[in-house]
Amino acid sequence: MEDNTIIQDFLNYLKFEKRFSEHTAKCYGADMSQFSEYLIGASESSPIAPEPMSLTGHHDGPGTVVATQAIPKVDQLLLMVDVNAVRAYLAFLNEKQYSKATIARKLATLRSFYKFLVKRNQLSSNPVIAVRTPKQEKKLPRFLEYEEVKRLLETPPMDTWLGARDKAILETLYSTGIRVSELVALNMDDIDFLGEVVHVRGKGKKERIAPIGSSALQVIQHYMEFRNKRAQNNTNFDSKVLFVNKHGRRLSTRSVRRKMDKYLKMAGLDPSISPHTLRHSFATHMLNNGADLRSVQELLGHQSLSTTQIYTHLNTTKLKEVYESAHPRETGDNGDGL
Repeated sequence: MEDNTIIQDFLNYLKFEKRFSEHTAKCYGADMSQFSEYLIGASESSPIAPEPMSLTGHHDGPGTVVATQAIPKVDQLLLMVDVNAVRAYLAFLNEKQYSKATIARKLATLRSFYKFLVKRNQLSSNPVIAVRTPKQEKKLPRFLEYEEVKRLLETPPMDTWLGARDKAILETLYSTGIRVSELVALNMDDIDFLGEVVHVRGKGKKERIAPIGSSALQVIQHYMEFRNKRAQNNTNFDSKVLFVNKHGRRLSTRSVRRKMDKYLKMAGLDPSISPHTLRHSFATHMLNNGADLRSVQELLGHQSLSTTQIYTHLNTTKLKEVYESAHPRETGDNGDGL
């Protein structure tokens, strides 16, 4: 990607104005780099490639250029994109056998990018608006049964400070249903022991209150005692961060994944299970125990109720399995030997 392009302006907008995480902005950047490379390749192979421009100018189509300044080649191509170019790109991704989910994500990136250009008056309209998102197959989220969760939570040792930390991490994830990114962002004063709630900073810097069980709070308290003793003899410890690594710095989401992989193996559970599975398990178990959908939506921090509704499908699927196991299909034998 060339320096000082409109793509870099877009990424800066995501990071500094929209407050997207570094990881999310990096994913957007990778999508835009791929699209730019596609446009360059298409322009070079096209028998009627657009002539290079030193100045932006008017061109026909939904994405009419309205700026008037010298721009790099990649920006020229990006500003000249129309709905047909976007559809051709989706066809290209489909030929490369990208999944529907990945194609939908890349299209969402383009939609955000061109919305940004319109907002900054670099285009008069968004060429991606008329392009439909590919219909995706809904995959039911995976969850653990109660006994599996119990086995996992009982695996970390409580007699070492790292073991106590890991148990507190797993207990917090399951008891609150928060995301791993929200877990690692927790600070010491985010835990309200008296009110039995956790102050969570979610996606888009939105804050919410998540109830937490008393047993999880006891485990967190036990870990804090270990943590505070370690901190007394180590000036590198970050005093405000709740879950720290062995050097006293904030844990990363990747570190949490590695810890969970370790305990999954120790508990004899499927090692492909992710920390997010505990969030799915929390939601599923809440609904199984009579919680209403709107309450679970608020606890999970979902913007849309439709996102939470996937868990009702889990319940239906589970009930169906239980019914079929109790009532096996008849084979034609009515019990009378006829």
